Amino acid sequence: MSSQSLEDGGAAPWRDQRLSPTERAEALLPKMSLEEKIAQLVGVWVGADASGEGVAPHQSDMISELPQWSTVIQHGLGQLTRPFGTAPVDPVSGARSLAASQAQIVAASRFGIPAQVHEECLTGFAAWRATVYPTPLSWGASFDPELVEAMADRIGRSMRAAGVHQGLAPVLDVTRDYRWGRTEETIGEDPYLVGTTGAAYVRGLERAGVVATLKHFAGYSASRGGRNLAPVPMGPRELADVILPPFEMALRLGGARSVMNSYAEIDGLPVAADRGLLTGLLRDEWGFTGTVVADYFAVRFLQTLHRVAGDAADAARLALRAGIDVELPTVDAFGAPLVEAARRGEVDEALIDCALRRVLIQKIELGLLDEGWQELPADVASLRFDDETSQDIAVRLARESVVLLRNTGVLPLPAGSRVALVGPVADDPMAMLGCYSFPNHVGVNHSDFGLGLDIPTLRDELARRVPLLTHEPGCTITGEDTSGIPAAVAAAAAADVCLLAVGDRAGMFGRGTSGEGCDAVDLRLPGVQADLVRAVLATGTPVVLVLMTGRPYALGPEFDGAAAVVQAFFLGQLGGQALAEVLTGAVNPSGRLPVSVPRDVGGLPSTYLAPPLGRRNKVSSVDPTPTYPFGHGLSYTTFEWSDATVVEPRDDPAAWPVDGEVRVRITVANTGERAGTEVVQLYLHDPVAQTTRPVVRLIGYTRLPLAPGEAAHVTFGVPADVASFTGLTGRRIVEPGDVELRFGRSSGDVAAALPLRLVGTERQVGYERELLTSVRVEPLVAVPQSA
Repeated sequence: MSSQSLEDGGAAPWRDQRLSPTERAEALLPKMSLEEKIAQLVGVWVGADASGEGVAPHQSDMISELPQWSTVIQHGLGQLTRPFGTAPVDPVSGARSLAASQAQIVAASRFGIPAQVHEECLTGFAAWRATVYPTPLSWGASFDPELVEAMADRIGRSMRAAGVHQGLAPVLDVTRDYRWGRTEETIGEDPYLVGTTGAAYVRGLERAGVVATLKHFAGYSASRGGRNLAPVPMGPRELADVILPPFEMALRLGGARSVMNSYAEIDGLPVAADRGLLTGLLRDEWGFTGTVVADYFAVRFLQTLHRVAGDAADAARLALRAGIDVELPTVDAFGAPLVEAARRGEVDEALIDCALRRVLIQKIELGLLDEGWQELPADVASLRFDDETSQDIAVRLARESVVLLRNTGVLPLPAGSRVALVGPVADDPMAMLGCYSFPNHVGVNHSDFGLGLDIPTLRDELARRVPLLTHEPGCTITGEDTSGIPAAVAAAAAADVCLLAVGDRAGMFGRGTSGEGCDAVDLRLPGVQADLVRAVLATGTPVVLVLMTGRPYALGPEFDGAAAVVQAFFLGQLGGQALAEVLTGAVNPSGRLPVSVPRDVGGLPSTYLAPPLGRRNKVSSVDPTPTYPFGHGLSYTTFEWSDATVVEPRDDPAAWPVDGEVRVRITVANTGERAGTEVVQLYLHDPVAQTTRPVVRLIGYTRLPLAPGEAAHVTFGVPADVASFTGLTGRRIVEPGDVELRFGRSSGDVAAALPLRLVGTERQVGYERELLTSVRVEPLVAVPQSA
């Protein structure tokens, strides 16, 4: 490293590990030139492709002139963008190449500061030959944050071993309109489920030593019409009560060290230029001290798309002032335009110093400025991104996320049945993968390299378990060709049962039916798949409808003839195994819907979090009631819920202090003949409030595995803070008055309701409020099985 000592010969204090990261950053910052400072605020996209086959919006427009490497690194470099996630590269070769690049960066600059390396990691490390896990909608369907945390830990370990420091995940956008192509990237439509699951992912990634980056702060998922990057017509209460809580949870409960801005504009103000959101709320109110990184090209978009900036320098000024610290993915507005604007006095250098301080502190925390830092991992020769431990977590999460929506008794498949497997996704390995998996995100542009993984299809896995299996695709996922439907109908008619697998193909910017930029006009199945479904149902053969999708599709009356319905949301590389195990009964399904399944194909941008007038009523002819509500899911066994009661407070069980906690309990028993897992859900109902409130909203849940005849008490401890909402003044309050806590098998199936009253005076709460409902499970003695 070129600067190991001060002018007087003493040790450089920014490398002194006895000092705090802040002290070390403060020692280095004043010694840096303007060019050296700004060089730390940009990334460079290694291997970026200007061909137009990009992985970011308008990529081909933004990188037509790639800078020379030697020029880019002459003053240092803030970040390296996706050295593993841009083209297929062998893990060991990639790590060696990255280390060589880091050595060049260190040698080229006065202070020898390595670059911080980031990669995508939403469904696993987005690298060739890396384990592909289920998509976030599957995480939500599992209702299992602990397993999601274990998954993130494995992802983080593989990234850190390769020399990667930052992961661009998780996505904490709460689904507001299922037509949005990125619905598959969201965890669900409920902020409590998204927040608790997202915080678990953050804990896992951060524990592995990788900086988690919360996406997309904020409002991105509430675009008008579900169109990507479309304006967001959202009021402050929806922002505060639905959109922001998952970010609060991930910061406070997960410890995320980075946030990525949303592309969205909210009420006419692009988030990338919103100082009130990125600085006033995030930093001043919430106390966030980490880095804010720009979503790819978001700084320049202030000029080219939003048109609130006149040129690149103006865009840089607006973004820096708002609170964006690092421009990604590659040097642009924060390069020469920002340097020149600062020289002219149009940008206060204090803003640059503020961003730089945060960047340096994070690099110091990562050990990048420590004496003896090594750019090449010691055990690089044995580096693997896909191993048995990772695969085990992937298949367990896939199993837990399969949702049985309907079953008239046809599932599990009876042994010896003649089974027809029909549908365009039944024998397609890509139907298992989300948009941000490497094969879909990048690999489609490098077909000569293959998938890099063994991804068995549903047909592959069923063939191992069902001797009498026939297959006909019937149609393709997209397109209008119906010529294959007669053969599919014949196969179904000759079978004892038909498995009809329909769904999506994830892709980018119109290359798929789900994924970034792949928005839907309505919620009917893509292509002619609905025609296939109707034709097969007309055979009279019992049909199991298997949905392998990135969003919920409408299941109206024409689908009521299905004997069973199974929903899977892009289950990852071992999803075929998980689905086959559920269908054949080797695994008892335990997934629950993280989104509602609508009945009508029309665009109804409404989720279960609706006030009374957002639900079925007498003043509108449109009924938005879903076919299957949020939280719904069935099992191959049966459960009995009983004895709901208030445990605390004991003196007056109905009185819940506005600054206290209430403890409620219910008993759940497995009354069936096989082991199974129930998902116990707790909802809040607020019948009268000073602003309109959702009829119910989730405030607690737990997975409860029970053997046949086994029972357990499930006790929830609910802080009054969890009942808070944004009141008339725009501040979050706990309001006294009548409420109900409802134990639910889903948001639409209430097993028991406990009337309570919040007592005391109206209480204002803020960022430090209690966020979680505690859960305690007490096993009981076995109960008699039902006859």
